[in-house]
Order: sequence, then C-alpha cells, then structure tokens
Amino acid sequence: MANLVCLRFTSKSTIENTQLMKKIFTLILGLVSTFCSYAQQSPFDIDLWPAGLPNTNGIDSNQPFDDSKQNFKPSIRVFLPDAAKATGTAVVCLPGGGYSHLATAHEGYDWAEYFNQRGIALIVLKYRMPHSNPDVPISDAKEALRVVRENAAKWNINPKNVGIMGSSAGGHLATTVATHSDTATAPAFQILFYPVVTFDYKYTHKGSRHNLIGKEADQTLVNLYSNELQVTSATPPAILLLSDDDTAVPSPNSVNYYLALKRCNVKASMHIYPSGGHGWGYRANFRYHKEMLADLSAWIESNL
Repeated sequence: MANLVCLRFTSKSTIENTQLMKKIFTLILGLVSTFCSYAQQSPFDIDLWPAGLPNTNGIDSNQPFDDSKQNFKPSIRVFLPDAAKATGTAVVCLPGGGYSHLATAHEGYDWAEYFNQRGIALIVLKYRMPHSNPDVPISDAKEALRVVRENAAKWNINPKNVGIMGSSAGGHLATTVATHSDTATAPAFQILFYPVVTFDYKYTHKGSRHNLIGKEADQTLVNLYSNELQVTSATPPAILLLSDDDTAVPSPNSVNYYLALKRCNVKASMHIYPSGGHGWGYRANFRYHKEMLADLSAWIESNL
C-alpha cells in the first residue's frame, strides 16, 4: 500500500513537473520571439557582404570601416512601414556625394517617413567609394537589390516591385544599375534627383567621372558609363526631378536621359524647378519642396 501511494505521488509530481516545464519553455520561446521581433524593429542595419567583399577599392581592407575617412562599410539600413500599411513596394536609396562621400541624411534617411507613410519600404545603402574601380559601388548596389528581394516575404515586399532611387552621383549609380542589369535583376523603377548621367565632359560632373573611372579613362569606358547611351526598351520607368539653375550637374544630364527613355518607349516623367541649385534632397528649405513632394506623390500613385 505504501508503495502504491508512493507511486501515485511520483506520477502526480511528474505530471506537474512536465506541465511546469512546458510553461517555462513556452515563456522562453515568447521571450526569444519578442527579442527577435524587437531586434528587427525598423530601422535596422544589415551587413551587405558578411562572407567578405567581392572586390576592393584599395582602402576597404583598412578595418574597421570609418565613415569619417569616407571608408564606408557596405551595408543597408531598412525602414519598413507598418505591416497594415505595406503596399509591397520598396525603394533602394543611393545617396549622392560625387563618388567621394555620402549624403546619407537629406538624400537618404530623411526620406524614410515620407515613403513609410505611403506603405513603401525604404532601404538606404551605404556603398563603398570606387577610387577608380567602378565595379565596387555597382556590385554594392546590385547586392542591395538582391538582399531586399531575398528578404521580401519577411519584410512584406513584392520582389517584383523593388525600385531604385538616387541623387546626384547616387543617381548615376542608380541609372547604371538600371541600364547595366538583365531583366531579372534590374530595378522595377527609377526615382532620380538631379542625377549625374553622362560622362561627356560637356555636361558631366567631373568629380564623379574622375572618382568612378579615373582621369585617364578611354572613350570606350566613358561611353559605357554615359548612361543615356545605354538605355534600351527594357530599361525601367523613371521620374527625374531637378532644378534649372543646377550648375554642379547641368540639366542636360536629365534631359538627355529622359529623351533616350522616350526614344525607347520607356515611361518617364520629368519635373524641372525654376531654381534651387543642386543637392536639396529632402531639405524643407528647398523653395519648391512642397511642389516636388506633390509631383513625386502623383507619380507614385499613378505608377506604383
């Protein structure tokens, strides 16, 4: 009888212990899930090349990366809209800086709220400076697009609706990716602010040209990265926004790109503001800031 009582007691204790362990395990899972969810709260950063860089600009081997020395770690910062608002569209943003530095604030991060309010994910790329090796920033930009598409389901993004946005030299990089990619890897659309497009000395931004391909580049290389010459019917649709009085990157960069797109029957829209110069980005002190946002919003509503 004593043995039977002992048996019953052991059995009851085992059941209670098992239930307790289940509760503890469930609690741990919940905490882990909460932590992981918190760790992925927007915005968050992702290393672009965790397995190692595919090429070099000559200074990116100097670890650790140091932004103050214009030695940027290739990475993306992901700004996701509320899941309830998500439209499935994403924009990979390439700030400008003449291929010598990056204007990550007003030409990058400051755009996050604007796009997120419209249910659009914004992914800002810190790309490496070329130091005369064009493959370096181009590979970073293409990898950023690939990483976004790879994570599309997790981030509520349609992998077929990932576009690219660039300002100034970032606009050159954006148009390079748009015109130097196959149909499977090209961005779905282009948003271009006062972009460098041509490397023709008549209109180009010399600093961008020299930093990307060098001062002694031959004409073949110049033509290859004069992206108005690379447009085809497969080039994605674009909107271009710029100022008429931009002396840093003259308006023919955008105008000639627009005309090349139209010759190939690619959908395109262009807005040229009377003044404002170069490099205004999201800055509210740009005289036509409200008009620019209205023009961009109208294009987004009609095309995305």
